Amino acid sequence: MNFKKDEMKYISFKRILKQLKADLIGKDSHRGVTLTCSWLANQFGHFSLGFIPSFLVFYFIKENALWSSCIVSIFWTAFELYNFLGPLVGNRNKYVFNPKWLNVAFDTFTDLCFFWLGAFSFSLLVDYRPLTLSIELLLIAITIYSSKYWFLTKMYQFYACYPFQFRLSQWAFQITDNDKERVANFMNSESNSNHLFIFGPQKSGKTSLGIGIVNELSIQHQTCLYTSATKLFSSFYEEEPSSENSYTIWSWREANFLVIDDINAGGYIEDLVSPKQFLKYIDANLEINRALIKNKNIIWILGNENTKEFSFQNSWVAMLKEIGVDSKKITSLNLIKNKK
Repeated sequence: MNFKKDEMKYISFKRILKQLKADLIGKDSHRGVTLTCSWLANQFGHFSLGFIPSFLVFYFIKENALWSSCIVSIFWTAFELYNFLGPLVGNRNKYVFNPKWLNVAFDTFTDLCFFWLGAFSFSLLVDYRPLTLSIELLLIAITIYSSKYWFLTKMYQFYACYPFQFRLSQWAFQITDNDKERVANFMNSESNSNHLFIFGPQKSGKTSLGIGIVNELSIQHQTCLYTSATKLFSSFYEEEPSSENSYTIWSWREANFLVIDDINAGGYIEDLVSPKQFLKYIDANLEINRALIKNKNIIWILGNENTKEFSFQNSWVAMLKEIGVDSKKITSLNLIKNKK
């Protein structure tokens, strides 16, 4: 197998069409519901909540079709603005990591466009006017543009195989300002071969922090993958899966960002995997695996009640140095158990 260090995996237009076909034909009758399918269903619901209330206002209140659509559009605009501005104003100082407000605003605007599209579709259907047609065509153009971004974004999130959907702004555990800066540096680095160790006991939020970090990168259309240590060990021995596989687009070998979880079980179970043992698993295919681990951006999540011990942390850092990772590219942070 030949691996090019600088080769970046991405989602092609052909793959987007294949995903769209799979979501529209088959859906959950053939496989689990995807994030893209859920997003499409959600937007169809927004369209319907614009179309149906416009009909009800038109039929019961006896307003003309255009005014009925305007009334419904104004209502949903006020409702969505409240949903957007409420957390922005009310919880402004409560976030550990600030939300990406421009991204949230674009998401809200996309939802509103589907509300408006449904409302004015009713108006155009009942009472054709050049003004209504102009509005409708503008909304169609906007929704096509925004749908392209969001559908693709949901693909990047879905094929990252996260065990749950979680944004970094939802993380509400304890972390120092220095560790927050380390997280930001990892996310904003423009180079590869960055390694972030997240140490901490159970219930310290280490898994959700790792997922939150890479999920933000998925939204930026970076190829990311979440995997458990046990699953990764098996992958070291496997050949590269076919690109025609309907359920994967990239493996751990091709993902630009990798999260390795459950390296140590934590709690009452002592170290299940030591750095020395992990290195043996990597060397199952020495030629390729060491190079991949060295040059990939990886978040290592280690759970153990003894993770405050520097010898424990240093042994994992030393393992990366042994395979050739620059010490300047290795960052560690240690979370404490969240007190409630």
